[in-house]
Amino acid sequence: MFAYRNRYRYYKYTQPQQLPAPPPAAKVVVAVYDYEPSQPGDLELKKGEEYTITDNSRTHWWKALNREGVQGFIPSNFVQEKTEKGLIGEGWYCKDMSRQRAEALLKQEDREGCFLVRDSTASPGTLTVSVLCKTPQTTVRHYHIKQNPRDSKYFLSEKYTFPTIPELINYHQHNGGGLVTRLRLPPAALTGYAPATLGFSQDKWEISSTELTLMKPLGSGQFGVVRLGKFQGRMLVAVKTMREGSMCEDDFIEEAKTMTKLQHPNLVQLYGVCFKERPIQIVTEYMCNGNMSSYLRSKGRELAEDRSPLVDMCQQVCSGMEYLERSQFIHRDLAARNCLVGEHNIVKVSDFGLSRYVLDDEYTSSTGSKFPIKWASPEVLEFSRFSSKSDIWAFGILMWEVFTLGKTPYPNLNTTDVVRQVTHGKHLDRPQRCPHGVYRIMKQCWEKDPMRRPTFKDLQGQIEDIQEKDYCE
Repeated sequence: MFAYRNRYRYYKYTQPQQLPAPPPAAKVVVAVYDYEPSQPGDLELKKGEEYTITDNSRTHWWKALNREGVQGFIPSNFVQEKTEKGLIGEGWYCKDMSRQRAEALLKQEDREGCFLVRDSTASPGTLTVSVLCKTPQTTVRHYHIKQNPRDSKYFLSEKYTFPTIPELINYHQHNGGGLVTRLRLPPAALTGYAPATLGFSQDKWEISSTELTLMKPLGSGQFGVVRLGKFQGRMLVAVKTMREGSMCEDDFIEEAKTMTKLQHPNLVQLYGVCFKERPIQIVTEYMCNGNMSSYLRSKGRELAEDRSPLVDMCQQVCSGMEYLERSQFIHRDLAARNCLVGEHNIVKVSDFGLSRYVLDDEYTSSTGSKFPIKWASPEVLEFSRFSSKSDIWAFGILMWEVFTLGKTPYPNLNTTDVVRQVTHGKHLDRPQRCPHGVYRIMKQCWEKDPMRRPTFKDLQGQIEDIQEKDYCE
């Protein structure tokens, strides 16, 4: 018996033991923007400081610890994970920026040597320096930052290597070093405004009217008057005061909680709704340059000197719509008037989904359904059948609006003639300043059979291809 027990002990203690898995390493992030808490339980962020994430189970609001051990919620899009390259907080670095958006920003700045550093879209894992050169003509050049396999140093030109990327950039800010021009300053848009948060805090979408201060009118539309406002006396917002009887209020309030969870750089953020009192007020992100239709009519000729800003505006709308498509959300009223423009020609899609709740829209079909005729696809006109494919049709009309600098589609045609033309497969003509490649994309959007129309993801790739060719036809 004794020998048996010894053998048992030997077996028990010499066999490989299943050790518990080590706890995952704490995620350390760096604040890219300052954040001032608006609700109890939020944590203040200071640009450039490090924070430890303790709970990232929610997509848009994470729980974090600061250096003093204070814990609270922070907006996840205000921080970036700390990396070995140490670029977070550098004024010239932008992690998520496409080549096309970089070119548009740099050309808009129009300063020799204006530059930024971004993650390459063509070569994932590589960083790219994009810089504006004005001689012999204005163009944007792109340089991959390479790493020497022998000593791991970084370079743009093999003659000049550096142990860190900030040292590399600092050198080329004072010396051309083989580049088309020396690097000077990043565009103002990179050092400007913080992005919109998803709501004003975690789980806050119901807003009290006492938290709002209403200011000057910004405009009026089918829903009511839009005014500039301040939330808690400090943050600029747009406040839509709905005309009583203009919408199915109970249905909208039920949907609003879902709509506040949609967040994308090219969607106007819905912060929340005041619905305890009437009239209902919808609180959204404020965009300083108003709707895109009016903006194109007032600023379009400046933009049209170089067609790239016009293509970039279409690309931004397409990016926002691709997110809605991926989220299985249908806009139903996509048009230039329902897109807003902010600083530096940033374009965001607005009023997504609201048309479902309108009771007194000026656009009414023969079947009693409500929608804007001139942006409606054949299946919407004939059967009131909305889908992402009907949004695709409307996007083609929006592109036509952009390249006509804000003209109304089907000019001089009444609604009956528009319906007849659309259902018989007749398309809008190519705008004078529109590249043939862009017009081909429009015509794909106007395929009569919805199944033959591309997706917004398809369109994104096609527009990027057009931009890569520098709009030459």
